[in-house]
Parts: sequence; structure tokens; C-alpha cells
Amino acid sequence: MGILPTLILMLGVIGLMTLLAQRIAIPAPVLLAVAGVAWSLVPLLPSLRIPPDVILSVFLPPLLYADAWDASWIDFRRWLRPILQLAMGLVAFTILTVGLVAHWAFPGLPWAACFLLGAIVSPTDTVAVHAVLERLRVPRRVTAILGGESLVNDATGLLGAGLAAAVVLTGVFEAGRIATSFARIAGMGLLAGVAVGLAAATINYFVRGTQVLFAFSLCAPYAAYAMAERAGASGVLAVVIAGFVASWRLHYIAPESRVELYASWEQLTFLLNALMFLYIGLEVPGRLKQTIQTEPGIIGTALLIGVTVIVARFIWILPGAYAPLWLSPRLRRHEGGYPPLRAVILASWCGVRGAVSLAAALSIPPLLLDGMPFPGRAEIIACTMAVILLTLIGQGVTLQPLVRRLGLSDTDPTDTEVRRAREAMLSAGIKRLDAFCSEESCPIAVYRLRDAMSDQLASLRDEDAMARAQALQRLAVAGDVRRAVYRAQTDALLALRDQAVINDRVHQGLQLDLDRAHSDLRAG
Repeated sequence: MGILPTLILMLGVIGLMTLLAQRIAIPAPVLLAVAGVAWSLVPLLPSLRIPPDVILSVFLPPLLYADAWDASWIDFRRWLRPILQLAMGLVAFTILTVGLVAHWAFPGLPWAACFLLGAIVSPTDTVAVHAVLERLRVPRRVTAILGGESLVNDATGLLGAGLAAAVVLTGVFEAGRIATSFARIAGMGLLAGVAVGLAAATINYFVRGTQVLFAFSLCAPYAAYAMAERAGASGVLAVVIAGFVASWRLHYIAPESRVELYASWEQLTFLLNALMFLYIGLEVPGRLKQTIQTEPGIIGTALLIGVTVIVARFIWILPGAYAPLWLSPRLRRHEGGYPPLRAVILASWCGVRGAVSLAAALSIPPLLLDGMPFPGRAEIIACTMAVILLTLIGQGVTLQPLVRRLGLSDTDPTDTEVRRAREAMLSAGIKRLDAFCSEESCPIAVYRLRDAMSDQLASLRDEDAMARAQALQRLAVAGDVRRAVYRAQTDALLALRDQAVINDRVHQGLQLDLDRAHSDLRAG
């Protein structure tokens, strides 16, 4: 089967699994991984192989960059302590715990190889988690901390894996040298990210045109990654920092381009994430089969490593969520008090591993510098796959029932913030209309616009429930009228195309203009 049928099949599977996930309580990433497993087991279907370096250098940078854009820098700063406690402290604890268990299970494996396994399985993948959490009203504190953890621990986990692999390859372990290397790699990555982020923000300020801006925005994560890697630094950290710096200057982007840029990036990240979870399903069966043939008893040990990863997260998070806040009242006030135990349990269960861990494991070189086989490579790959399957399927499938069982609800002030912002915007708009009418002649259309904005403000602010209801009713009638006009215009435009009065390209352009002019109706 050629490339085109494989591409059609791949896109069809992505679409079908996503559609199915909308109707059942299983996240799309889990279904995509299962579909990948089924694909790999059907001999008649083509094999789809994605090299691990493509996952790390082609797929990962834009996904991290998009996550950094979506993350709230304000929330990140507010809950920096728990984020770093997970992204750095938990990574180190996972490396240590898994390394100890792996050395007990594989006595002949060098310590460095055992810790390499711990580093590889330490980064979490929150795509499957967010696929569930976005359906439910989960406290913003939980989602902000989990998202921040996933952003940073990819860098710390992969950095730890690189250092451990270097120790295995060279056979040299010097604690001081490793600490210096860690600081240098992280620091250079930080500088590269800031430089690329400022350059991206400058481009957004001076350049106009959505297509050009999208090309430059897609260039930014790859530039940050390549610059850092060329300097021997952390490319993953550079991408995250670049995304934070550029997103903070969102207002530099022309208003007419912002919506389309976000839409383009949303579709891009959707496809890349889907491909990464398909990649997991396609790789696991064949790799496991090869490992079982050479090491028949490895499955039990691999599952033990998976359980160790899950338990280690609970052991680290439960006391760590409360002890620092109990010791520091100032920190407790800053973070909004003690987190609910239910939220801490949820965060402890959100330790799903994904394609980054698998790609890191498959990237291990088969041979050492002296030509000898890399010690424990098969065991590391098998254990990594077991951890991914156990967390992705076991935790991913049970996450939604757990959230409902815990009875979590969104008690954070997000809705209040949105409401206040809308009130402020409407008040500012009405004030400017009043000023306009006092400065110049005021057409009747301005009065109509002011009445509509006044109704919107009354529906949010008026203390009288009857007055709010009447304002909402007037808005509903006005919206119905505008929607009817919009549908009539759309039908008329389509009729002109069907009658060959205009061609399809003209129809497409005019329809997009009509959609943009009525974007508020479609959003509502």
C-alpha cells in the first residue's frame, strides 16, 4: 500500500476516534492508541513507522510552544512552587525510586542505566488528562498546576535522560560535573528561549498578514529548539520559554489575525497530538513481541516498574501539597490556602505518560562508544512501554469516573473574572458612544448600538431580576433577527454560486467576509 492510501487511512482513523470520543467517556488519545495497536496487528494494513528523532525534533517543539501559549503566565507564577515541586522534585524522586526498583529487578543492569529508565518515564503527558478535564468543571488550580508540570518536566526529564545516557556511554560519573552540566544546559536553554521569544514578539509587532505570521510563528519553536540543541542546551526548555515570552505580548498581533492564528494552531496541534498517540499504538505491539521473545519474564517486571511510577507520584504529592503551606502562612495566603484533598488525589492520579517517553526510550543508541551493546536497552524499552500502557489506558480511562466520584467543582473566580471584564468592555464602549455623540452628529445607528450595549450591561449588572430578564429578552430578539438576516444572506450567496452567477472562489471569499462580520452570533 502506497503513501496516499496510508495517509487516507491515518486521517480517517484520527477522525473516527475523535468522533467516537465525543460520544463515550473515553478520551480520544486513549482511543487513538488502541486504534494504533489494532492497526499494527492487522497484517494487511501498511506499517507506519515514525523515527523517534522525528517525534522529539519535529512533533514536540510546536506542541510545547502551543501549550506555552495556552498556559496562563499569571497562574504559572502564582502556583510556581507546586509546579516546580512536581516538574523538578517529582522528576528527581521518580528517577531515584524507579532506579532503585529497576536495579533490584535487574541486578546485572548498571546503576546509570537504571536511573536512565527513571528519567525516561518521568515526564507526564497531559493531553489525555486535559481531554477529560476540559469536559468537566475542575478547579483552575488543578489544571494550572498539571499544565505547568507537563510544560517543565519534559525538559527536566529529557535532560536527566541525556545525562544518564552520557554516563552509560562514557562510564564516567562525577556528581559535580553532572550538576555543572545541568546548570549550563538549563541556563543556555533559558537564554535561547528568551532570545527567540523576543524575536517572535517583534515579528508579530511589525508584520501583517495571517499567512506570513503563521509561517513565522511555526518557525519560532523550531528555531528555539535548534538554537539550544546546537549550543548543547535544552531545546525543550528553550521552546517553552520562547512560547511564554511571545504569548505575553499577544497584543502585538494584529486583531484581524489573532483569531485565525489561534484556529490554525489548534488544528495543527490536534493533528500532531493524534499522530503521537497513534505512534504509541503502532510501536508497542511489535516492540513488546521482540522483547518477550528474548526476555520471556520481563512483562511482570515491567508492570512492577509501572506500578512504582504511579505509587511514587502519590508518595511525593500527598505530603508535598500540604507540608510547605503548613510551614509558611505567607505561602499559604499566596496560593489560596490549602488545596482540597480531593483535588490532590486527582493530581496524584494524573500521571499519564505518552509519546515523549517512548521516543526517548527508542532513541537510546544500540551500541556503546566501544562497540559493545548498550546495557539494558531492551529492558528499558519494555518497561517504558509498560508504563505508558498502564498509565495511558489505566489512568486515562478511569479519570473521568474518578473526577465525578470525587465531586470536584470549579470554585475558582474564572466566571467572575470573565463577567467583570465584559462589564468593563461594555461600559467603555457605551462611554465612548456617548462621547462620540457629544462631539459629532449622532446617526440613528449609533443609538441602536448604544441600546444593544446597554441591554447587555443590564443583563449582567441590573439587580432587578425582571429588568435583567427583559434585557435578555430584547437581546434574544435582536440576535434572532440578525441570525435570520445572516442565514438569508448565506442562502442568497450560495444560490448565486449554484446558478453560476459567481464562481466558487468568489463565493468562498464573500462567505468568509460574512462569517467574520457575524462572528459574535456564531460564538454565541
